[in-house]
Amino acid sequence: MGHTVLSPATLPPRIQLQAFKLGLGGREPPARPLRLAARPRFLRGWQPLRLKAVPRAVREEGLSPWDDKPYELLPGGRRSYLDEQDVVSFLNPPKEFIPIDPASYHPAAYLWKKIGDIPEERRHRLLSIVKGRLVSRCWELAGTRYQDAKLAKQNASALLTFENNSTALEFWNCRTSGGPLPVEWLNDFGKVIFHGKDGDTYGRIIIGGSIPFGLGKYYSPLYFKVTPLMEVMSTEQPCDVAYEFGNGLLDPWKIPAGFPKPAEHPWPFNDHLVIYVRHAGPGVMVGQAWQEGKELEQVPKKLCGEILMVKYFAAGGQWKEGCAESD
Repeated sequence: MGHTVLSPATLPPRIQLQAFKLGLGGREPPARPLRLAARPRFLRGWQPLRLKAVPRAVREEGLSPWDDKPYELLPGGRRSYLDEQDVVSFLNPPKEFIPIDPASYHPAAYLWKKIGDIPEERRHRLLSIVKGRLVSRCWELAGTRYQDAKLAKQNASALLTFENNSTALEFWNCRTSGGPLPVEWLNDFGKVIFHGKDGDTYGRIIIGGSIPFGLGKYYSPLYFKVTPLMEVMSTEQPCDVAYEFGNGLLDPWKIPAGFPKPAEHPWPFNDHLVIYVRHAGPGVMVGQAWQEGKELEQVPKKLCGEILMVKYFAAGGQWKEGCAESD
């Protein structure tokens, strides 16, 4: 009677797997792809992980399409969307998800794509989950964008291409990573970008948060001019544009109708303040504010930590304060 010779290749798949684990050869099972967007550290330990996607057929009429995106249901019923977690996980990756060879991927390109994956009507939530050192990390990663000529030409804002003559306004919500601010309530603010009647690009800061009584008018309207710039003066690091505050006394005919009359800046905005900005992704920018000083011998210093800026989206096109808060 003949004998049948068994080899790892002739074994059923389950036994092949056991044979491989025992060192008996056999075909190695295909590796399961790793998802970079592992649960961020601030969500670890929260169980159970319940992912849910609302089918299109059962969505209520008028419900935003981004509710189709899978999300994690947190204690209290709040949602944490996976596309948002992707951005946080990339800025603060667990060690097991850090590539061995950093040259195997482009950090700025990946960050740009992951920000683009978040629907624009939900992108403002980044202000609530990207905080502190993660904003500084965003500045660092956005700095690698200049290594790719094609990526370096992309813009987070249509008005900052300096080729668009649109009369539309862009509203942005901003939040700093903290730092030695002279007044704490400047950590959260809004900004408006617009084209002036002279063809140049301008903007103004809108202070938010809990402003002490009577100081709101003192810190208004805070106009600045937007200029294309290649690097931060103090560090020689690359950037895309600069917000130059100057003295604030713009010619009134340059600003849109209905805007407040230009006024001289209070300190520290009158101390040759410049915000250097990098494009980080669609509708997202990150900046550094430098108080460079009016005196030649004055040593430039950072006004605060890095600043995360997210373009405001609303179906009705109306900007409202407080949209930076998490849903």
